Amino acid sequence: MKKFFAVLLAVCLTFAMAACTKTPAPDENKPGQDSADKDFKIGIILLHNDTVGYDKNFIDAIDAAVKELGLSQSQVIYKKDVPEDAKCYDACVELAEEGCDVIFADSFSHEAHVLKAAKEYPDIQFLHATGQNAQIENLPNFHNAFAKIYEARYLAGVTAGLQLNKMIADGVITAEQAKIGYVGAWPFAEVISGYTSFFLGARSICPSATMEVTYTSSWADYALEKEAANKLINDGCVLISEHADTNGSPEACEEAMKNGKLAYHVGYNIDFTNVAPTANLVSSKINWTPYFVYAFGNIMKGEKVDTDWCGGFAEGSTLLIGYNNANVTEEMKADINAVEEKIKAGEIKVFDTSTFTVTAVANDSAKTDADGHLTEYMADAVADEAFTPDTQVVNNGEFQESTVRSAPYFNIIIDGVTAENPS
Repeated sequence: MKKFFAVLLAVCLTFAMAACTKTPAPDENKPGQDSADKDFKIGIILLHNDTVGYDKNFIDAIDAAVKELGLSQSQVIYKKDVPEDAKCYDACVELAEEGCDVIFADSFSHEAHVLKAAKEYPDIQFLHATGQNAQIENLPNFHNAFAKIYEARYLAGVTAGLQLNKMIADGVITAEQAKIGYVGAWPFAEVISGYTSFFLGARSICPSATMEVTYTSSWADYALEKEAANKLINDGCVLISEHADTNGSPEACEEAMKNGKLAYHVGYNIDFTNVAPTANLVSSKINWTPYFVYAFGNIMKGEKVDTDWCGGFAEGSTLLIGYNNANVTEEMKADINAVEEKIKAGEIKVFDTSTFTVTAVANDSAKTDADGHLTEYMADAVADEAFTPDTQVVNNGEFQESTVRSAPYFNIIIDGVTAENPS
């Protein structure tokens, strides 16, 4: 009998303890915990796929944001290899009909097609990277975003300048041979702003540096990028950087280095150290994770998303990745970090007009002082089909990039840079 009462007492205690144990209340400030969040769907439109660095960078950022927001990969629907034509609109419609709450597209010329869909699906939020029309359209469900990549480009240029100085100090090249090559996709402001900030960073360290730019007329063409890099190397460029999306440029540099030519490499968005272990130095990168966490999170909570968003070092949206320790010393990293802190503190302005001159500018509103420094410049910052200069962007001795809108509008070829006309 005693044994029976002991068992009965144990059972009662077990139920009593279970009744006293409460399930922790969900954190109301963290998305991804209620049924509404579980039904949340994200549509992603990519120009290419995960074999191309540009698009892989977005995929990685989306993966990180989804994890941070407590969502699952099953809530993300991808449309890959979507060209910049009516097929982009079709992809938007397909994603909308599949129940997506937000649709994102990653390439500049996707914008018109995404905008068309946004007007037809007002209850869905549409996000577009690198575009410029959200401010003009002022739709509550259409948003542009970009990053102050010129900050990281400048810092990557500082890395290049340190490497050039090292080669000069070692007697490998003379100061006059400190020539940089740059593989650009198109002669658009986004590309020109990028290579100018890179060059200004390099020349802040190596004043004798010059730069030659060649365009591929394609965002991602392995053969053309490799061909362009080889052309620049044969033209005497001892260091190559890029605004292009494949492994063509770093592979050309690696092959050249193994054949006894100087061809160090600085990449974009992807760590190319494994691709070019002899040639690569570092890469600048846009980190889209902060934007996706912000935008997706706000949409889930029914809160507003900025019409035009731009993040930089402060937001963790721009950075350097993939230091190749075989080439970049700890002393060089310390110098680079010191420059980064000065940019963050506002002590260094990337487009400080006192640091460059302009001999010829294809803009009647541009003015320079007697030494060739810009004093006035009307940029086409409010987009229109005629590319009409509309906004004064030189103020307080600085070309103020990505302040009027997120997408770049610096489109000046400064002295020290030669850029061939694209074919």
